[in-house]
Amino acid sequence: MKVNTVIKSFLLVILVSLVGCETASKTMSSTASSVGNAFSSPNSDIQTFRATGYAPVSKQPGKTVGEKVINAIRASKLRAYQELAAMIHGQYISSSSTVQDMVLVNDNFKTAVAGIVRGARVVKSYPIQDDVYATILEVQVNQLQQAWIVNNN
Repeated sequence: MKVNTVIKSFLLVILVSLVGCETASKTMSSTASSVGNAFSSPNSDIQTFRATGYAPVSKQPGKTVGEKVINAIRASKLRAYQELAAMIHGQYISSSSTVQDMVLVNDNFKTAVAGIVRGARVVKSYPIQDDVYATILEVQVNQLQQAWIVNNN
């Protein structure tokens, strides 16, 4: 049973890797044009992807509160990058449902994100209440196009 789970996990990793390759093969100009104005920055006409990541301070490894705060800042930034990658490249979703005697007995789903995000900048990193840290990242669509052009020439 465990070997079967390991094989399924391995195949999922390979599939997610291939999905990332397919995503990378698409031109960023078509991605940018399909985005529309949904991610426009309120202060300008430049289209922007913006994501926020959150991390609990108390759950972080560290001997002191200061170390835990630094780790929470880093974790919230990485979570924000994951959100940006999902916005830019999409999210892989795998699901399964089991029905027995016309009754749903099991319903599962898994998600994965793969992609490269370049040119993002930290807008703000700040504590929320006493135990949560948040980081806001943004990247302009024209910066995504520039990174794509630089990598393919």
